[in-house]
Amino acid sequence: MAYYLVKSEPDAWSWEQQCAGGDVPWSGVRNPQALGTMRQMQVGDEAFFYHSNVGKEIVGLVRVTRSYYPDPDDPKSGLVDVRAVGPLPRPVSLAAIKAEPRLAHIGLVRQSRLSVMPLDDAAAALLRQMGGL
Repeated sequence: MAYYLVKSEPDAWSWEQQCAGGDVPWSGVRNPQALGTMRQMQVGDEAFFYHSNVGKEIVGLVRVTRSYYPDPDDPKSGLVDVRAVGPLPRPVSLAAIKAEPRLAHIGLVRQSRLSVMPLDDAAAALLRQMGGL
């Protein structure tokens, strides 16, 4: 299993909407690097769900239920379907992530504008621990 982090502005797509939606396409990604990461995502992989702009914290986990496929509404984009696994018992703030030296290498710290980014196993394990899992 591989791990990722996906970002969403809660006023556009919130964790609550994700939880209520079942299997939903992760859409709106236009950045070529983020789309390349989405192409790597496989069924069963997990992603940390991060609220950007408002909240700036990881609030839950989602699981990939359908690997990358073309976006029928936008030929320059693509989609993966994800389903909520559950909330983190303790949301992990951006400040806490930046304060942890073992996370200094992750995309959220180094390339904060990307909406989809891979995480190595060690970073994912540490984020799970910080979130109370």
